[in-house]
Amino acid sequence: MMDFGKIIDHIYQQLLLEKNLGQVAGYIPELATVDSEKFGVCLINTDNQCFSAGDWQEQFSIQSIVKVVTLSLAYQKLDAQLWQRVGVEPSGTPFNNLSRLESDYGIPRNPFSNAGAIVVCDVLMELFSDPREVVISMLRTLAADDDINFTQAIAASEKSEGYRNMALAYFMKSMGNIKHEVEDVLDFYFDVCSIAVSCEQLARIFMYLAKHGRSADGKYSYLSEGQAKRINAIMLTCGFYDEAGDFAFRVGLPGKSGVGGGIVAVMPGEFSLAVWSPRLNEKGNSYRGLRFLEHFTDATERTIF
Repeated sequence: MMDFGKIIDHIYQQLLLEKNLGQVAGYIPELATVDSEKFGVCLINTDNQCFSAGDWQEQFSIQSIVKVVTLSLAYQKLDAQLWQRVGVEPSGTPFNNLSRLESDYGIPRNPFSNAGAIVVCDVLMELFSDPREVVISMLRTLAADDDINFTQAIAASEKSEGYRNMALAYFMKSMGNIKHEVEDVLDFYFDVCSIAVSCEQLARIFMYLAKHGRSADGKYSYLSEGQAKRINAIMLTCGFYDEAGDFAFRVGLPGKSGVGGGIVAVMPGEFSLAVWSPRLNEKGNSYRGLRFLEHFTDATERTIF
């Protein structure tokens, strides 16, 4: 059996010796205060073995990684009908890009762009009377841990500077693809992005995509096998915005990043792996997180290719 613990520790120690490049997400005031040298890793396999290094139990802001969970909830309910509101194509543009929406008649290219995630939040507000509770309950159940909560200071901080997200939402509202009041949809969107998780919690949460739609303990089915396959496919092609192709090339796993510095990656049938390092590259993805995952898949030869 491969010694994941030894490999993770070796790569972790190696990266500590290298210069940590990039900047924290300073455009969100609360995230600008995070210690930029934090670095945590946690891998959980399908036998429920846990391998970790560094700040793996310290919580950070989930940010865009939550888009996978909100998408899963909407897809579980609507199946293929969901794709009438949001596409599944890579955008090739930054996560908050406005330019394609007009030519695409207000239909976001994919659910992991900010525009796409805002539409998914609007959908969840149609499907559930208390969508916030549904999201947080799913995360706590998957992690088997109730210590997962919204962070109101971060949500308020994002809202205070969320002008581009407002522009995206109002434009889609004008095109008929946002059904609720824009302020209400954005409040929900900022809230779910503010949720705090650790690497361990995040790795446990994403085991449902390593286990073909079922929770790590097998008690809960969140997606069919076909739906889980498609969510993993969207993660591979769209999970890193205009760096998605480079991530597939260098890492070769379905994954999702967030501007809080977190990245989660999944090897279906084998493991879920979460990395956190707050310094971001120019594309908005964790510099050290990407470096770690590239070294890890090179060392283990565990990719989907």
